[in-house]
Formats: sequence, structure tokens, C-alpha cells
Amino acid sequence: MKAETAQILEELFVRHPELEVCRADVLAAFDVLLASFRAGGKLLVCGNGGSAADAEHIVGELMKSFKRRRPVPARIAAALDAQGDEGSALVGKLEGALPAVSLVSMSGVVTAFANDVAWETAFAQQVLGLAGDRDVLLAISTSGNSANCAAAARVARAVGARTVTFTGARESKLSSLCDVAVRVPETETYKVQELHLPLYHALCAMLEAEIF
Repeated sequence: MKAETAQILEELFVRHPELEVCRADVLAAFDVLLASFRAGGKLLVCGNGGSAADAEHIVGELMKSFKRRRPVPARIAAALDAQGDEGSALVGKLEGALPAVSLVSMSGVVTAFANDVAWETAFAQQVLGLAGDRDVLLAISTSGNSANCAAAARVARAVGARTVTFTGARESKLSSLCDVAVRVPETETYKVQELHLPLYHALCAMLEAEIF
């Protein structure tokens, strides 16, 4: 781990000391995500309600610069430059990305599958179609028992993807299903969500520092 990455991690626990109890699991989640991105994998994220908004937020932080400038990969920059002035102009208006997909954003497939088959397997269907063995599913659920997130985790395991969950303090379906469970020390929904935010901000910043 780079010094900058370690500093971001320590700052998380200084600013939110209640999360110190999650240190080992935060590090485990970071390791799973970093290994996936380095292997050419992607992150799929799902959740409901406020956790759906968090899924969107995480993808937004990963797909563009978060705390630092991210250069376009040299190979792609060279290919754009070879296309002439218009291609070269794009290089300065693009940023390096960590591939991430919010499953809650795909309203067409989610509503079609929910209407035609079953709501609780709408995320699972997307995982079946999108996930491979280099990928990671992040399922966010304040209770840890969201049926559609649990179904998605089961399918992710079946296709060989790694699984991470952010939940509240209690043991849950997702904490038992997933490879890594970060259980923040709160049980009331909004309080759990308040701790999920600094948690995933730190992870996004750590991944950015390590990779870029």
C-alpha cells in the first residue's frame, strides 16, 4: 500500500473513530476491489432507496477524477492523437476511469424484469448478464437483508465474482453470503447510511491513489 493510500485510510478513522471496529473489513474490501481493477475487472453496485443513491454516488467517484487528476491511458491517448486535431482535443477533456456500473440505473431492464418475472431477482439478472470472475459485486443494504441484493450476491458467487457488502451492525443474509462484510456500528437506517458515506469515499480515494 502506498503511503498516500495509508494516509487516507488513517484519516477515515481519525475523522470517524467509530469505524475503527471495521478496520480489518475495510482493508479486506480495499484488497478485493484493488485486485479486481488491476486484473481488468469491474465493479457492479446495487442497493435500494438511500443505498441506491449511494450506488450511484460510488460509480460517479470511480468513473472520473475524485481527488486527483487522472490521465487518459497512454495507449488510448496515442490512438486519439492519431485521429488528428479533434481526437487530440478529446485527450484533454477525458479522465482515467475505474470501470463501475450502477445496477439501479438500468431502468429499462429493471422495470421489465420486475414486471415480467420478479422484482427480487432484477439485480440478479443483471449480475448474470454482466459479471465475470474478475469482477466484484458491492451490495449495499442498511439491514443486510434486502432480498434483491441477496439474490444478486448469490448469482455473483455462482459466476465466480467476488462479493462485498456494506451493512449495519447486525448479522444478516448479506454478511453471511459475501466474501467481505463491512458492518458499520449502527442499526438505525439513516445512521447506517451516514457511516456508509465516509466509508466509500475513503475506499474510492484509496483506489484512486493506488492506481493513478
